[in-house]
Amino acid sequence: MRALSKIGAVILILIFGGTAIMAGFLAYNFAKVTYPVHCYQPTVTTTTPVTTTVPPTQITHNLLPYNPSTKTVYLYISTWDNTTLYNFNGTSDGELHIFIPAGWKVCVIYTNFEPIDHNFIIVKNTTAVPSCSIIPSSNIILYVGVSSSNYFDSGLSSGASATGSIVLSPGYYWFACGYEDHAESGMWGVIECSSSITQPYYEVTNEEIEEEEEE
Repeated sequence: MRALSKIGAVILILIFGGTAIMAGFLAYNFAKVTYPVHCYQPTVTTTTPVTTTVPPTQITHNLLPYNPSTKTVYLYISTWDNTTLYNFNGTSDGELHIFIPAGWKVCVIYTNFEPIDHNFIIVKNTTAVPSCSIIPSSNIILYVGVSSSNYFDSGLSSGASATGSIVLSPGYYWFACGYEDHAESGMWGVIECSSSITQPYYEVTNEEIEEEEEE
């Protein structure tokens, strides 16, 4: 009889224990469905790219030698013997541009190294390029190595030099060889004179010539 009581007690314990486990299991599943486990979501920060404005590179001009106290610029021009036949400092057809402050004195030192005669003149820029075989003397404002009476058929022989000077007013000019047909053949360049120019400098439009000068 006592053994039966023990067996009954064990059975009751198992019944109540099983019921408790089942109740716990159901409660867990109910909670999981009703309150699902939160998944971790990392915080993503979006950064707007910052645009940095870089100032343009300053252009360093090829300064010409000058004296600021006397407002004088020294223009060393030569005709080379190792390049184009009709050239000034190895350039032709307007490749050499010279920029002069208004009211400054331009002192030209011209040397001819070619075997044929050449000269140097500064001309009023009445046309975009020299357009006649003999430049009219009425348009010439400076003669170097020649005069108004012989500039079209005379010049400096090879190795000779000459100088001349003039004060330029604001405007555009071209310099050239006044010898007949030489300017038309490419022996000319451009001068710009302006009050907006503070230092005398030059530019060469032919990159190959620029590289040779830098070397």
